[in-house]
Amino acid sequence: MARNLILSGGLFHDFAATSAALAGVLAEVGVESEITEDIAGALSEPPEVQLITVNALRWQMGQDRFADLRDEWRFTLPSQARTTLLDHLDRGGGLLCMHAASICFDDWQGWPRVLGGCWTWPKSHHPPLGWTGVRVHGKHPVVDGLRDFDVVDEVYSDLDVLPDVEPLASANGQPLMWARPVRRGRVFYDALGHDTRSYDNEVHRTVLQRAALWLLKRPVTITE
Repeated sequence: MARNLILSGGLFHDFAATSAALAGVLAEVGVESEITEDIAGALSEPPEVQLITVNALRWQMGQDRFADLRDEWRFTLPSQARTTLLDHLDRGGGLLCMHAASICFDDWQGWPRVLGGCWTWPKSHHPPLGWTGVRVHGKHPVVDGLRDFDVVDEVYSDLDVLPDVEPLASANGQPLMWARPVRRGRVFYDALGHDTRSYDNEVHRTVLQRAALWLLKRPVTITE
């Protein structure tokens, strides 16, 4: 069984619930997950896992709107943690990044180059949480043959996305998912996943299961 470390926690989301839901989805394809909110501690040395997942909202909180929350929630990613993530990719490991991962680690200039894009204040935004139609694109193994689907979620909009990123799914013209090789490893970003309703959708579950298998460099055989 493959092992997965889920880096969880932060503001404005029930990360305990969504991380548990994600762990359950991945368990169905033989991925055993450990969940931690101690991101710096968990990355202080190389974890013995094949997959690392970022399902968190941890950033510097330099924006005035968050002034009252900064002391408790301000976060910077230690240099050793950055090295651990890069070394994981150098060893061929997979990195699954969910929803608010595009906001995380804004003190690390290299994070958007790893992820493939980032949230940029104040340009990036999202409409209110609600139903949205997700369009699936292309023949990548993670999405090949899957149908479009409707889900209750937030549509992250106007992210800064690298020019070489090819979206695998979109909503309202906004890229929501992509897959990319980084160093000797692989990265998959899924901007969906605000709350557990997103993980209840069968197509979305299939995408995540396929993504995990792709990240682990295993055959992608999951069907709806």
